[in-house]
Amino acid sequence: MHATLPLLKKSDFPEITRGKVETLQVNLGYLCNQTCLHCHVNAGPNRKEMMDEKSVQAIIDYLRTGSIKTLDLTGGAPEMNPHFEQLVREARALGVRVIDRCNLTILEEEEQHDLAKFLADHGVEVVASLPCYLGENVDAQRGNGVFDVSIRALKRLNGLGYGVEGSGLTLTLVYNPQGACLPPSQHELEAVYKRELRLRFGVTFNQLFTITNMPIQRFGSTLISKGEFASYMQLLKEAYSEENLDGVMCKSTISVDWQGCLYDCDFNQMLDLPMINRGGKKMHLTELTKQGVEGHPIVVMDHCYGCTAGQGSSCGGALEGE
Repeated sequence: MHATLPLLKKSDFPEITRGKVETLQVNLGYLCNQTCLHCHVNAGPNRKEMMDEKSVQAIIDYLRTGSIKTLDLTGGAPEMNPHFEQLVREARALGVRVIDRCNLTILEEEEQHDLAKFLADHGVEVVASLPCYLGENVDAQRGNGVFDVSIRALKRLNGLGYGVEGSGLTLTLVYNPQGACLPPSQHELEAVYKRELRLRFGVTFNQLFTITNMPIQRFGSTLISKGEFASYMQLLKEAYSEENLDGVMCKSTISVDWQGCLYDCDFNQMLDLPMINRGGKKMHLTELTKQGVEGHPIVVMDHCYGCTAGQGSSCGGALEGE
């Protein structure tokens, strides 16, 4: 796989600083039941990295401080971590909002047959990747047969109340572009998704997030192989909007890797650009209660243009209008 970090280091992206931390985004491991083309984590079935029980307990202990409003669980497939359910139970018992970034197909795995009900019983918000409402486009990006399995999983979630008005169970879908282009208008695409999924499959959901593909890891390597890396970076830079700087997720979110180390965002985690403690070493989750990070500079490089291009992009979708 081609390394993208050397191509991102020389950057003129503006300096930004961290605000109050409200969200802890935790990567529970790189193991996944899928191998998606756009995956910036380079996750897959052969990855061995997995957060252990000690680090999971450190997260729970930090949540007990009461400073975190949202726990955002990601991977890989976060549900494949053996401590996933324990973490969810503890966080919800503390009144913390929990998001599960779910690839949908994991709900259809035999060993996960109770997962959907578990999520519903604990009021977990499901943010699910579905890069298109057309089967051929999804299968091209995520693998043959993935779309049909995803639709079955969505219907199962609907049956439990997810995406149903008044249920209190939030179902969000995520769109990633198929290639080296920016996402279309989130608002307009959401309307199309809702219409097409309802008419074609009887599927409903609450909202759609559009997320710009980052020029790192598997997607970045593909760009290099196709000779498209430079043109994609030019596209991101030309579409830069200063207004999006105020809404970038790194100002209020801390990313935690499977070993408990801290990063300004999930993308910096994948590039191994950690937050640094006073001793000049990687900062660990256990240090957060002793060392505040509000006002600290955020590590930026050229990939940050992906979050500020066009309507903006974050793990919470487009920034425009926020």
